[in-house]
Amino acid sequence: MEGDHRSRAAGGMDDQTVQTPQGPLGLQDRLDSSPHIPSTIESLPKSVKRRVNTLKQLQVKSAHIEAQFYEEVHELERKYATLYQPLFDKRRDVVSGAVEPTDEECEWQSDREDEEELSEELQKKATMEENKEAASTEEDPKGIPEFWLTIFRSVDMLSDMMQEHDEPILKHLQDIKVKFSEPGQPMSFTLVFHFEPNGYFNNSILTKVYKMKSEPDPSDPFSFEGPEIVGCEGCDIDWIRGKDVTVKTIKKKQKHKGRGTVRTITKQVPNDSFFNFFSPVKVPPGEEMDEDLEFNLATDFEIGHFFRERIVPRAVLYFTGEALEDDESFDEEELEEAEEEDHEDDGDEDEGTMSPRRNSLSPCVCRRRSPSQPSANSSRVETTEAPPPPPPLVQSVQPGPALQGPR
Repeated sequence: MEGDHRSRAAGGMDDQTVQTPQGPLGLQDRLDSSPHIPSTIESLPKSVKRRVNTLKQLQVKSAHIEAQFYEEVHELERKYATLYQPLFDKRRDVVSGAVEPTDEECEWQSDREDEEELSEELQKKATMEENKEAASTEEDPKGIPEFWLTIFRSVDMLSDMMQEHDEPILKHLQDIKVKFSEPGQPMSFTLVFHFEPNGYFNNSILTKVYKMKSEPDPSDPFSFEGPEIVGCEGCDIDWIRGKDVTVKTIKKKQKHKGRGTVRTITKQVPNDSFFNFFSPVKVPPGEEMDEDLEFNLATDFEIGHFFRERIVPRAVLYFTGEALEDDESFDEEELEEAEEEDHEDDGDEDEGTMSPRRNSLSPCVCRRRSPSQPSANSSRVETTEAPPPPPPLVQSVQPGPALQGPR
């Protein structure tokens, strides 16, 4: 997609990144104060060090050009999102039952292959069973029942968020869309959840906005690897009285110290629910985040990115489970590569040498910094996601004469 979506506080948090001049003196001071300057640099003649500093200035300029590249990628995504949207609208209509697809649209190659493999006897038996089921069924189900709920149940990241009391509500979820910011507006994307009328809340749509920026940090320009998620905003849910699943009522007994009488009071406390997703944590300006808060924010941004990159463009494959198999295969492949690198590193250490740090990820693949290790001059938390999925979004793009297609 657009690269590393690193993040900091949610809910309209002010920029807490330390802003310093990007000029030669400011950059040189930061480099000189670094405790990790390689000994080879220290041993260079002064004239050579000056030339190295020139190369670093060129690297800063390169980072700004890369930022412009990602801004253009965002524009390209917006363009193609409008081309994919009619397909997603048709998907919504089929799922909801508003449109009944034609016989031609319902054909799929694997169905024909399976039929050819069946013997004539098995085909007759299957036909008899289908006729029996059709006769016993008074009415065909409308559309594809519980389409999105099935996806939530199947994807670990989403099922971990969903509680049992969320399921009756998510049965009314009709569609999820990704909307990009308009031209000229700050870079962002919005997740839009469409619900049919239900007995839980009056909203027809629920939204979550993720704000981004694509520019190098003046205090650490070399860390730039793509657009950053810099905040998010949820929405207010107009719950019907007594139906709010994000809170629960508890009873507590209190004893009067003087009289010794006991009374029972009730109060509402937060309750685990997927719908807390629309009420992101807000961090007051200037306040530092603890590890738990950083972790929660990183998880929030990761989930938003996952909806955008995976769930929305490939919904049917998560419904059937095919995308889950692909994800598992990729995870296994990554694990094997990591083990191979560990073995290679062990071999290098045995020989008394240190292997160079490897980075098999392209600049556009999302990564996450450990929440317990924020950057030196920022409260940002980097989010990560698996490599970008197929369209509708532009993925795995690298600066160069041509755009690299999806994996």
